Amino acid sequence: MHEPLQESRPAARRLGRPRSQTAASHAAILDAVYELLLEQSARELTMEAVARRAKVGKPTLYKWWPSKAALILAMFHERLAGDGVAGNADALSVPGAATAEQAIRARMQRLIADCNGLFGGVLADLIAEGQSDPALLDELHQRYLGPEKAAVLADVQWGKERGEFPAGTDAVLLAEAIFGPVYYRLLLRFAPLTGEYGEKLVDQVLRGQASGSALLHDPAR
Repeated sequence: MHEPLQESRPAARRLGRPRSQTAASHAAILDAVYELLLEQSARELTMEAVARRAKVGKPTLYKWWPSKAALILAMFHERLAGDGVAGNADALSVPGAATAEQAIRARMQRLIADCNGLFGGVLADLIAEGQSDPALLDELHQRYLGPEKAAVLADVQWGKERGEFPAGTDAVLLAEAIFGPVYYRLLLRFAPLTGEYGEKLVDQVLRGQASGSALLHDPAR
């Protein structure tokens, strides 16, 4: 006897957009945010404008990002700060630096150059938005500001090991004394950020560090 033929089942159909289409929509949205921020500030940017430029519906935006700030932050990481700065050693390295001071000066010049472009404008807007959105500020710190600061602290530690900085140097205070004024000018915009300013800033802080060390070790003091 022939066994009865089993009814064939249709293959399960995946719901939602194909992966390639989803990736294309994601990229189009981030491209739209990038382009719009070249034309206007983050405060002026609207979800409607992003959806229109990317040719997607607003529900698509809110499906992936809960707010405008979250969307801008996503673009910042993927288009301006690199894809996951915290895990990207190349983005934090300073090739060719023979001393900790050289590494710090190179970081200073790179930061000032970045702050004078779209990167700086978006970073300032995100920090401002973060004052009323602690979660946004925390993510910005974890994914960008924190890793950048950790890299500077590593430079200072290297300098202490080489004898460039006194063994008792507080790495956090030194790093903040050097780089804090850059963010101060970026946020308040009361004076330009120039390469010359960065050089003088490093000179001033390191000169103060050296003189403070001399005072501590002065037997006549």
